[in-house]
Amino acid sequence: MASGALALAATDLARTFPDFLEVVVSDTRVARLYGRRFVQLLAARGVEAALLTFPAGERFKTRETKALLEDLLLKRGAGRDTVVVALGGGVTGDLAGFLAATWHRGVPLVAIPTSLLAMVDAALGGKTAVDLPGGKNLVGAFHQPVSLWADVRVLRTLPARTFRAGLAEAVKTATVLDAALFRGLEADVSRLVLRDERSIARIVARCLVLKGRVVVSDEREAGRRAVLNFGHTVAHAVEAATDYRVSHGEAVSIGVVAEARLAERVTGLPRAHAHRIEALLAAFGLPVRLPAGIDPKRLVRAMGRDKKTRAGVVRCALPEKIGRMPAGDDPTVPVDPTLDLLPLLVRN
Repeated sequence: MASGALALAATDLARTFPDFLEVVVSDTRVARLYGRRFVQLLAARGVEAALLTFPAGERFKTRETKALLEDLLLKRGAGRDTVVVALGGGVTGDLAGFLAATWHRGVPLVAIPTSLLAMVDAALGGKTAVDLPGGKNLVGAFHQPVSLWADVRVLRTLPARTFRAGLAEAVKTATVLDAALFRGLEADVSRLVLRDERSIARIVARCLVLKGRVVVSDEREAGRRAVLNFGHTVAHAVEAATDYRVSHGEAVSIGVVAEARLAERVTGLPRAHAHRIEALLAAFGLPVRLPAGIDPKRLVRAMGRDKKTRAGVVRCALPEKIGRMPAGDDPTVPVDPTLDLLPLLVRN
């Protein structure tokens, strides 16, 4: 993780996979900004790479888009000696990762995240998926990248709203895993909002270390890894209920606030801690309330289809205090979306 990591990634790819077909997958926006440049970096190192693109946006993270990319791989003659490079944000990582997981039953994946959200969370951990009309990330596979390269300089070109969205996942990670990181985020609000690269690099590095430890201990999310789902039961429902007009990071911000309020009642999260969480997200310019006009019944239905639902029961991962989750292999608790969560979402 460093400035200049794009060039370092190209050098590493040329050295590690000299005889592979290298396929760079990006959405159309990232392809214009960095995709063609990265292909040129590979060419300068003697590697011919194919750039495959798809339309930008969560609504294109579908089985249909994956099928189109698979058809392009087939036309390129891609076999098992193919390495897929996911160059982009969280949508690209999910889609390209799932492509790599299933092409010839699995080919190497290299992650090069270009959004803050992907750098601090989505690019690490091996979760890959596409969305269905009925829910988010319902079809996918675990497929770990063989390497991950985060170049904080690419964040200069992110739209302000997209950059802020990534801070929501950093706040989530700090809330569930590291009180010191949370205090650091509080102290660095102004520098982070102004995209100070040293401050961003410190946050990205710490989040990757923290998440990496959790993933190593529970790669397939059989238990403890669920701590990382704090805020996400609500977040995924908000995304689905707004047809993804609310981005993932913004939805996580709303979900973290709602589930922190629930944690006050369920796990004893101090009210002062819930207020600090909400205040930090608001200081980053993130939404902390549900947008107007959302059908509450649609939210409830979306929560019922969440991946964390077991035997028809919706479950949430809730902190006991900033930096501490409940002990045990399963940090989640059962909740009733209608009785437990909806009142917290609609409350001003």
